[in-house]
Amino acid sequence: MSAVCIMVWGTSSGAGKSWLATALCRYYARRGWRVAPFKAQNMSNNARVVAGGEMGAAQYFQALAAGVEPDVRMNPVLLKPEADTRSQVVVWGQVDAALSAMPWRQRSAALWPRVQAALDELRARHQVVVIEGAGSPAEINLQPSDIVNLRVAAHADARCLLVSDIDRGGAFAHLYGTWALLPPDQRARLRGFVLNKFRGDPALLAPAPEQLHALTGVPTLGVLPLWRDHGLPEEDGVFDDRARGDGSARQTVAIVAYPRISNLDEFQPLTRVPGLRVVWARTPADCTGADWIILPGSKATAADLAWLRAQGLDHAVVAHARAGRAVLGICGGLQMLGEALIDPHGIDGNAAGLGLLPLVTVFALDKTVQRAEVTFGTLGAPWSALSGVAVRGYEIHHGQTAIHPALAGQGREVLPGLAWQSADGCVLGCYLHGLFENDAVLRALWGTGVPSLASVFDALADTVQAHLGADTLDRLLT
Repeated sequence: MSAVCIMVWGTSSGAGKSWLATALCRYYARRGWRVAPFKAQNMSNNARVVAGGEMGAAQYFQALAAGVEPDVRMNPVLLKPEADTRSQVVVWGQVDAALSAMPWRQRSAALWPRVQAALDELRARHQVVVIEGAGSPAEINLQPSDIVNLRVAAHADARCLLVSDIDRGGAFAHLYGTWALLPPDQRARLRGFVLNKFRGDPALLAPAPEQLHALTGVPTLGVLPLWRDHGLPEEDGVFDDRARGDGSARQTVAIVAYPRISNLDEFQPLTRVPGLRVVWARTPADCTGADWIILPGSKATAADLAWLRAQGLDHAVVAHARAGRAVLGICGGLQMLGEALIDPHGIDGNAAGLGLLPLVTVFALDKTVQRAEVTFGTLGAPWSALSGVAVRGYEIHHGQTAIHPALAGQGREVLPGLAWQSADGCVLGCYLHGLFENDAVLRALWGTGVPSLASVFDALADTVQAHLGADTLDRLLT
């Protein structure tokens, strides 16, 4: 018997689809159902490494919330933007070069069979599949080539929720307009509207929910409060553009937010460390007074390095290191810290690095995609607290990096093929994503951990249950 499918649509990107889908995965798993998440096609540079290759980070976390092993079938198509008009296409965990080169609207015919097979296999192995849509199901310009919203809902015979971000304003118009643009057979799938990110007394919304019900026949099932610090990484984009801290910051971490930043979800734990302020740096002024500067991963390292120079952030990073303060580069950020980027295959681009590590990176045709468990050896200050710390993480990179023989005295390898430290100790570069998701790393560097993911998932499920009601959620399965 195939699983019952609950689908979360949104009136727009950022409405709360990922948040609500994660909460539903946890809720139904706690009720004793075998649950799996699914999103047919995800556009994001936040990816995780699992058995079989890469998958979108949102479905990775949803699988953990459901208590199941993350699987590439849960996100069979992942689009990783490399420029405004170009994306790398990952199908069932593996890069498909032919599809990546194909015009965007022509891909759907080739991708739909893979999407359908992944969903069917998940439905055969689980009792409930929580499906996340993409953008809005009412994007009528995209409907002829849709493989992620209406076509999936029809194939899965899904019971659908439509969520809207009321904090942006216009939520009732968004809900009504989305409903009005849906084909009649798809309107029939809508079981309810959900208002997300509301501040204040929900009673003030009356009589709008009742009027919307009269217009559409669809009830408003609940109102979810605005909750900034829930602890779940956002699906994509800088998850909170404001400086974050608890008001008693003792240290500041500035994370450089270049245009093609990737895997930024790995920094979510830093926003929850007591006494730590996180700043997303786009100008040199954003780095003023920072104790740490982090250069994160990038899906277009050479282009982001050029952007960094255009903003004057290269001078800020170099000055920070020269002043004896800590600089960390992760993956693409590590590559930027070296002497040179060499691209013989036209994958990313050639560029001179910042020269803070004695490294040269050559981009290979094949991508390294793997999980890793390592233990740091002896590191010099200011990174000495990581000495002997065991960590888990993952690698996703085309670049292959090594010390330039002529510069060997300016740094050393501290993890074979994975991490290097400058001779003065200030600059550390590492290919391993997920460092700050290791409680041991947080405790070594800041003396404290953060709430576990399990507690985050439980809090999400508790909130959805409290505001939508257990009876409402359970009726979705009938």
